[in-house]
Amino acid sequence: MPQALNDAALDQLFRTARTYNAFTGEISDDTLHQLYELVKLGPTAANSTPARFVFVKSAEAKARLAPALSEGNLQKTMSAPVTVIVGTDLDFHEKINYLFPHVDAKPWFDGPREDRYEGALRNGSLQGAYLILAARALGLDTGPMSGFDAAKVDEAFFTGTAIRSNFLVNLGQGDPASIFPRSPRLPFDEAARIE
Repeated sequence: MPQALNDAALDQLFRTARTYNAFTGEISDDTLHQLYELVKLGPTAANSTPARFVFVKSAEAKARLAPALSEGNLQKTMSAPVTVIVGTDLDFHEKINYLFPHVDAKPWFDGPREDRYEGALRNGSLQGAYLILAARALGLDTGPMSGFDAAKVDEAFFTGTAIRSNFLVNLGQGDPASIFPRSPRLPFDEAARIE
C-alpha cells in the first residue's frame, strides 16, 4: 500500500472541505475531463459504473435545469460555474461485458429495469461520491444537493434513455460567506463498532 496522505491532503479532501452555497470562478472543459478521468477509476460492483454525468455549464443548459430546482437551490445553482447532474443508467448492463470482460456478466443483470434499480443506484451514488472527492482533489469546491424535481430533470436531460437523475453537485470556487458552521457528526461509538 502507498503511504497515508499527509495532513494537508486530508484537510483538502475531508477535514476542512465544506458544502458551499455560493460559487465563483470558471471551470474549463479540460478540468471537467480531468475530473471524469479520476471519477471513472473508483470501484463499483463488477465495474458496472452505472453513473452518467451531465456537466451543466452553458446558459441554455442552465435554463433547462432551472424549472426543476427548488426555490432554495435556484440561485446558487444558476450562479455556479458548473452543476453536475449525477444520473444512473438503469441499462448499465448493456456495457458490462466491455467493462467486466472476465466473464459474461450481462445475464446477471438481464430482466426488468426495476430489478437493476437498487444496484444501479447504489453504485451510481458511489460514483457521485467519488466525483465530490475528485473535485476537491483538483482544487474545486462542491455543493451536493437534492431539492429538485427529478422527473423534470429527466425530461429535460434524459428523455428517451434509461438514465434517471440521482442528485446534483455544484462546482466552483466556494464563497466562505455562504457556509454555515460545521454541523456535528456522530462519534465513533454511536455510528460504528469493531467486532
